[in-house]
Amino acid sequence: MNPADLARPEIRALAPYASARALADSAGILLNANENPWPPPGDPGLGLNRYPDPQPAELKARLAELYDVEPEQLLITRGSDEGIDLLMRAFVRAGQDRVLVCPPCFGMYALSARIQGAEVVEVNLSEGDSDWTLDPSRLAAAPPCRLYFLCSPNNPTGNLLPAGQVLDLAQSVAGHGLVIIDEAYIEFCSEPSLAGHIAATPNLVVLRTLSKAYALAGCRLGTVIADPQVIGLLRRIIAPYPLPTPAIAAALRALAEVDKVSSQLAELASEKRRLLHALSAHPAIVRIWPGAANFILVRTSPAANLVAAAAAAGIRLRDQSAQPALSNCVRITVGTPAETDRLLAFFKEWKP
Repeated sequence: MNPADLARPEIRALAPYASARALADSAGILLNANENPWPPPGDPGLGLNRYPDPQPAELKARLAELYDVEPEQLLITRGSDEGIDLLMRAFVRAGQDRVLVCPPCFGMYALSARIQGAEVVEVNLSEGDSDWTLDPSRLAAAPPCRLYFLCSPNNPTGNLLPAGQVLDLAQSVAGHGLVIIDEAYIEFCSEPSLAGHIAATPNLVVLRTLSKAYALAGCRLGTVIADPQVIGLLRRIIAPYPLPTPAIAAALRALAEVDKVSSQLAELASEKRRLLHALSAHPAIVRIWPGAANFILVRTSPAANLVAAAAAAGIRLRDQSAQPALSNCVRITVGTPAETDRLLAFFKEWKP
């Protein structure tokens, strides 16, 4: 199949805007983009008076190497949020198409769908004895959707989805839908990415980000990995200059030191084990889901009291009670050893 055939016809027919940098590189005397010819005060040598490359070749090549995909399968976006939004705008017809989500999950999938005017179909995760699962029979019973959003490790439950389940879904909906798997937290677990399956499964889309493991949340850099036909469609509607020059420079510096990232991931795993060990003995914590990411989910009663007491102690936690099946649940991000010390000292004194 050609996944581009699933896009909105007006997007397929769209002639994309051609920016000055898209039409010509930044060599020579630049008189084609109406830029100020002088750098601003305090410019650290980045040439901030010039528009950046819409898809900088060096960063694109580095990310393709990191994710083990071809450069033409990759689009760099302003965080995964922009990737989600671009997919909605390219493939979902307002008032006609459906988007499937699997709560409890990242809220931007459903929000972006509703902004686009799509019907949102919910197939909830099931709370099992030890983890959260996605029932294949409930997926099969759902009405046809244009986009199917999955997340593994899932936020906020932390559970992994079996690769076979994701690929089976993609195969079963190939005639009418794209399956998007959000792998924002995959660096925190040992499971391989599904990006290597895109060539054989052209209606599969993978979302990656530098916000989590690579510590670049403030730079807003995500990646859509998909069939080149899908990437081409998204490039038609992405902003002319989506990537700020300082963010590009910061990403290249971070990606030059992947050994440091590996060291930090190992330390976070150690802190997570310490946190889990301590909370497992706390009388007010009635359930813990360790998950496979850099956070844990706990149930206490009432959750609002825990979040408020922690805030009074200078510690911010996330109440997840508004999510389906997560009443009195709190998500706790794993921090530095010093931050874990403070958190555990707080729990030692805290009584609901």
